[in-house]
Amino acid sequence: MNTIKQKKDKSSEVKKSKSRKIRKRFTDAHGLPCIENIVTSVDDTPEPISTNIIGTIPNWINGNFLRNGPGKFEIGNQRFNHWFDGMALLHQFKLTNGEVTYKSRFLSSDSYQSNKEYNRIVVSEFGTVTMPDPCKNFFQRFLSRFELPKPSDNANVSFVRYKGDFYVSTETNVMHKVDPETLETTKKVNWSDFIAVNGATAHPHTEPDGTTFNMGNSYSRKGAYYNIIRVPPSKNAEEETLEGTTILCSIPSMEKTKPSYYHSFAMSENYVVFIEQPIKMDLLKIATCKLTRKSIKDGISWDPKLNTIFHVIHKPTGKVSSTKYLAKPLSTFHQINAYEEDGFLIIDMCASDDGQAIANYNIQNLRKSGEALDEVYNTLCRVFPRRFVLPLTVDSHTPYNQNLINLPNSTATSIRIDENKVLCTHEDLHGEDLLHYGGLEFPQINYGKFNTHPYQFFYGCGFRHLVGDSLIKMDLHGKIMKVWEQPGLYPSEPIFVPAPDATEEDGGVILSVVVTPNADKSTFLLVLDAKTFKELGRAVVPVNIPYGFHGTFNNTA
Repeated sequence: MNTIKQKKDKSSEVKKSKSRKIRKRFTDAHGLPCIENIVTSVDDTPEPISTNIIGTIPNWINGNFLRNGPGKFEIGNQRFNHWFDGMALLHQFKLTNGEVTYKSRFLSSDSYQSNKEYNRIVVSEFGTVTMPDPCKNFFQRFLSRFELPKPSDNANVSFVRYKGDFYVSTETNVMHKVDPETLETTKKVNWSDFIAVNGATAHPHTEPDGTTFNMGNSYSRKGAYYNIIRVPPSKNAEEETLEGTTILCSIPSMEKTKPSYYHSFAMSENYVVFIEQPIKMDLLKIATCKLTRKSIKDGISWDPKLNTIFHVIHKPTGKVSSTKYLAKPLSTFHQINAYEEDGFLIIDMCASDDGQAIANYNIQNLRKSGEALDEVYNTLCRVFPRRFVLPLTVDSHTPYNQNLINLPNSTATSIRIDENKVLCTHEDLHGEDLLHYGGLEFPQINYGKFNTHPYQFFYGCGFRHLVGDSLIKMDLHGKIMKVWEQPGLYPSEPIFVPAPDATEEDGGVILSVVVTPNADKSTFLLVLDAKTFKELGRAVVPVNIPYGFHGTFNNTA
């Protein structure tokens, strides 16, 4: 098994290369196994197939475990450049009375259909720029460079729900409504047909009554804005999609032409929290990427000279707090939970101290081996769970230059440094043992009952490789870990499914799709007891499945 050592001596944090600029090194891993086979194109399986059950799948689990992620990395003789570019492949594991069937289907997006028709990459993706149509003459190809890039509808990130319906989503303005039983695409839905935004995240938050919140950017002559979106809980007519959606508030970007990139946001019972991190999108570079032959990825950069800013929005009124909560530069893709307690807003997230990870996830990097693969991993900053505590009341009576947090056992700090500025430092939500597992990402909780409320447990993937290579359960009462791992196996994001009539927070199971590059057709659905973190059973699938992104469980019992 490979070992990971945290780099602590600054003199050894960088490594010179003759062909590349100096890259900071965060770890010193050696001997990472090649994982090329789990980032390889596969065929879809639109008809359900049986699986081989090893152990026991509890009979009470009845529903569809839905997963999303890239499944095709080449079109004709052209290859996508980035992991985020692969054509969306939708997966369904149907669990019924202890049995499991599997099916998959490529999302019938415009991007997929156009690529398939022309047998080449027709629509640019996050890290891939289309080449001019070879059937056009030179002058036509030249003029095509001045056209604005067409946004992709390749929704390969997650399954989401609005008004009870399932959609697949990425971060553009287009989603696709999907039938969770057949995985067929039923309707293309554009956010900009309902509100003035140019996209939305693939990680909305839902309240108990079904009201859903999300975030999306908009652009005008005054600059870029971050918009908090509210979607009603239910439909007035069966054919409805996003009708009734409103913008709760708009927050101007600190830099008019360089808004921050964000993948998700936090939400408590009464507040939405937008984290403006110093990962910047250069709108001029992105708008001219077709002309310069650069991808959207090339317009995104990390600026560690900037602070991170927490913007707090009151959900009932849409009022943005005049207090700006500042933290040192950090990068976060996924929040764990947020809740209010004794006048404080507690925000738990997975975060790192460097925001250059996106660039490292080129497909060619994921397919490397030997020292070249070790180098890619070692130049990725590890991601760890952290807690920030924000005082909700900052007024004329609030003192300066002292820690405002008086919660018991909290090591996070919040210090008022100006009239409307509070400087925050985090508390680590882990012990030293998590360092051995390479940090933690893809966090999940018992969302249905504990999102926006105090909680004890979260689950995630350990990252001793470029993808998850272990499953971790973290108990916040003592920061104690339980781990599931097997050599050569790479589990996906763990999804918690509560048991019927469960009375404890961890009463239920964890579902995760486990893949391996070492054997053909050896993918399986893993079922763990969420309390003990011991394996209950697995359903072995006789097809190959690439490593994916996000999923959800649709209970049909």
